[in-house]
Amino acid sequence: MSADHDRDSLFRDPERTGPFAFDEQVARVLPDMLERSIPGYAALRDLIAVLSSHLPGQRLRAYDLGCSLGAVTTAILAGAGARPVEVVAVDSSPAMIERFRAQLGADETRVELRCEDVLVTPISSANLLVLNFTLQFVPAEERSGLLARLAAGLLPGGALVLSEKTRPEPADEALFDALHDEFRRQRGYSDLEIARKRKALERVLVPERACAHVERLQQVGLAPVEWFRGLGFVSWLAFKPS
Repeated sequence: MSADHDRDSLFRDPERTGPFAFDEQVARVLPDMLERSIPGYAALRDLIAVLSSHLPGQRLRAYDLGCSLGAVTTAILAGAGARPVEVVAVDSSPAMIERFRAQLGADETRVELRCEDVLVTPISSANLLVLNFTLQFVPAEERSGLLARLAAGLLPGGALVLSEKTRPEPADEALFDALHDEFRRQRGYSDLEIARKRKALERVLVPERACAHVERLQQVGLAPVEWFRGLGFVSWLAFKPS
């Protein structure tokens, strides 16, 4: 791990209280936090690279909405290869955007960085839209409107990737929660860290049942297929009909 990406030990600190926020401390440890918290996170990132190489068209215009430090943007660029590509990378956290900008370097002209709320980002002529664990932080009452606007800005034949932490079905909830806690323990998190982070995320990350996401995608005219799952972490690939 590079010096710019520290190991996540934020919730060992008893002074770190209050709601979870994407601040400078989180920005420093986010890559480690994601890898140790989301089952299959690296595999999902690799699938997004495969998708960007698979989409038709001579040019690729993509939006990474809730880009954080740019893992998805990097995957899109890698998948696009020599094809002309433009990625609009958006995040409302100044700490994330500043760190992402420093990583990009001045010679990277294929990425446009925007520090703004995804709810106000204009979407046009997109081949690919990615909401990778972003919608869960959007107020529930704003989610349908956001997806409708994204679908309207997506070109026919284009794809939207929606990845979310979901609420398991009642029969699976206890098992999935126990397995997720064990997944994190085996990657070095203590029970105290797990409990503190869970408390910090209450009312900040608001998950829904998987069926709610599928219904919402269908309502805006997209055809979703589940293409990834790791316990309650689910991703859908939703195409706009040609």
